[in-house]
Amino acid sequence: QVQLAESGGGLVQAGGSLRLSCVASGYIFNPNAMGYHRQAPGKQREFVAAITTGGTANYADSVKGRFTVTRDNANNTVYLQMDDLKPDDTAIYYCHEFQAGYNYWGQGTQVTVSP
Repeated sequence: QVQLAESGGGLVQAGGSLRLSCVASGYIFNPNAMGYHRQAPGKQREFVAAITTGGTANYADSVKGRFTVTRDNANNTVYLQMDDLKPDDTAIYYCHEFQAGYNYWGQGTQVTVSP
């Protein structure tokens, strides 16, 4: 089993920045991928960004150039730096870890961007 503990999030004005962090614990296998999905009210959960153990990062088109995903392999931690936030970025952000064919999810953290 893998547990994901999230931190960060909150309320910010449009154009502002926030940083999310997520620490994985338990049975961690390499290689793996960690990242974030998000779910806005009334919408399906969607991919935001992910990064592999080797450092390859992928982003949703809607966040490219504004969000940066990084990781600290030694501490099984992934970070999502979110800059130039927009009201459309308002959602619950879920940390995600994929390893050995299994998906694990964090409890989610609210990000609210005011106009």
